[in-house]
Amino acid sequence: MISFEMPKPLVQTRTVVKTVAENMMRPVSREMDENEHEIPWAYIQFMHTAMKALGGSSMAADDPPKKKEQDPKKEKRPSINYQRLMVMVEMLSWGDAGIYLCTPGGMLGAAAVGAAGTPEQKKRFLSLFQGKEPVFDAMAMTEPEAGSDTSAIRATAVLDEKTNEWILNGEKIFVTAGHKALVDSKGFIVVWASLDLEAGRAGIRSFIIEADTPGCKVTKMEEKLGIRASDTVSIVMQDCRLPFDNILGSPTIEKSTKGYKGAMATFDATRPIVAASALGVARAALEFVHEKLAEENITIRYGLPRQKMTNLEREVIDMETQLRAAWLLTVKALWMADNKKSNALIASMSKVKAGKVATIITQKAVEIMGPVGYSQEYLLEKWFRDAKINDIFEGTGQINLLVVARNILGYRGSQLR
Repeated sequence: MISFEMPKPLVQTRTVVKTVAENMMRPVSREMDENEHEIPWAYIQFMHTAMKALGGSSMAADDPPKKKEQDPKKEKRPSINYQRLMVMVEMLSWGDAGIYLCTPGGMLGAAAVGAAGTPEQKKRFLSLFQGKEPVFDAMAMTEPEAGSDTSAIRATAVLDEKTNEWILNGEKIFVTAGHKALVDSKGFIVVWASLDLEAGRAGIRSFIIEADTPGCKVTKMEEKLGIRASDTVSIVMQDCRLPFDNILGSPTIEKSTKGYKGAMATFDATRPIVAASALGVARAALEFVHEKLAEENITIRYGLPRQKMTNLEREVIDMETQLRAAWLLTVKALWMADNKKSNALIASMSKVKAGKVATIITQKAVEIMGPVGYSQEYLLEKWFRDAKINDIFEGTGQINLLVVARNILGYRGSQLR
């Protein structure tokens, strides 16, 4: 019989991280939401210490080499790093999705370095997260005129052959944790720019901009509906000079889109992690509904034919079913990542499903609770607000549906838009 039970190491991780979420995040959730962008640095350092004690967390596909050598005689077990990260992200988002995004460690920028970086780049940049001080990273793709269509990116990167430096110019918007990466910590952002605007996607590459690099400036902090504890910023690059080695991938423009596909490989790991965050928010809302129903001595009669159930019972069971389906898809996507299997299709499917499910479950939870769910007496209305972003960033639900359709039907991007 196939077992869908979580392995013991992951159960242990989940239990420990839940303690962090319950005792360090939930009590300050409302305060952090109301004081947008003003999360105290002392709190961030506290979370940094707590996460290091848990072994840290990173979206990077490859961590820097560890000194400890394994016994070659022992059989190598399949990795569960991504599955472990899923458990951590789900529980941290159950605690507070905005505060989770303020937790130091490797995020989207680290994932890009892990997916497309050289061994030297991985060692140099991913090791930053192992230090005593909190370090943040970010990914900068979206522009005022280029959102889901990455071929429309207008930020440019030109090689100065005299100094062997890249010169970047352009503007990026909606950069999650950009302020923390460039201003608050000695972190970095990964910026998408074009080597040749006429080459379209074939000319797009990723570049690493480190904190305090001249010519790169945070220009705006967004005020948002949800995940308000985290910062979302706009960034302007004006003659921003980078070392030649700060490019991810080949600097040569080829007829193929190999370099662009290398950059896009980042999302095969990060989209299921965003799905995990959505699951955490949805789970928080569903558990709240069960808690309040129990207080009113209302029980769900499982096992009855649907026609004999009340409407409330049917709705709750449907919420549970959808959450479980999204969870299983996300587990599969990250199991494939851990086992080095191509997961582009399942990664996008998990992102679509979890983003939609989180939105539906939190909305339905507010409806079931009525005025109580709509008021700020409880965190449910906040979870409703936090949920929607998971259907937007890391590729909108619509874009990921296109990715799914192209993979299933065998179409190229130009054939199915």
